[in-house]
Amino acid sequence: MSKVNSLHSQSKVYIGIVHQLRDMISKDGLKQGDKIPSERELSERLNVGRSSVREAFRALELLGLIETRRGEGTFLRDFRDHHLIDLLGMFILQDQKAQDDVKCTKTMIEKEALRTIFCQKLDVSGLITKVAENKGTLTWREIVEDIILVSNNYLSHRIWNVLNDYETLIIGEKKITPEIKEKLLNLLQGLEKQDKETVQTAYKQISEISDRELTNSNIFL
Repeated sequence: MSKVNSLHSQSKVYIGIVHQLRDMISKDGLKQGDKIPSERELSERLNVGRSSVREAFRALELLGLIETRRGEGTFLRDFRDHHLIDLLGMFILQDQKAQDDVKCTKTMIEKEALRTIFCQKLDVSGLITKVAENKGTLTWREIVEDIILVSNNYLSHRIWNVLNDYETLIIGEKKITPEIKEKLLNLLQGLEKQDKETVQTAYKQISEISDRELTNSNIFL
């Protein structure tokens, strides 16, 4: 199976899980406020990987259809009143416009995270060490996710994760190459030293290397 076919197969698995969840909720007579099976239970029941179930959960929670309570489990919200598949359809990336919208929205979230870190002078020393010591095992996703987490915006983190998952289905995971590592260190060190120009230049260079050119390269506007 080619890489492209494999990626599209993953997408079909994900959407299939959403359909099966909907059918399961209907057959089991679950209603708003009821607890739904765990990732492990659903993985066994639906005969799919836990990572696929986790991805489905992530999107459902983002759409407000389920909620996870720490230490208690995952609970159903008002599921029947939502056109779930229609809502998720916008994320399937079946046309270029949808792909461009995902890239644009991801960029907006990343830029806002960088601006928050810069303006609030948040600590990125741990990230600098993580990137500096990387021997080629880290992905671009891992570092950007860490940057967003440092900015302390939970909702932005959730949205970015979902958008990145779908983008990855189309173009694959991006490794941190030596060239990106150098620019990434420049970016993080710029944040630490409060050097606005270095941050802006490094982010733009990384985006260009990753074939994600920005609509507006100035993240501080």
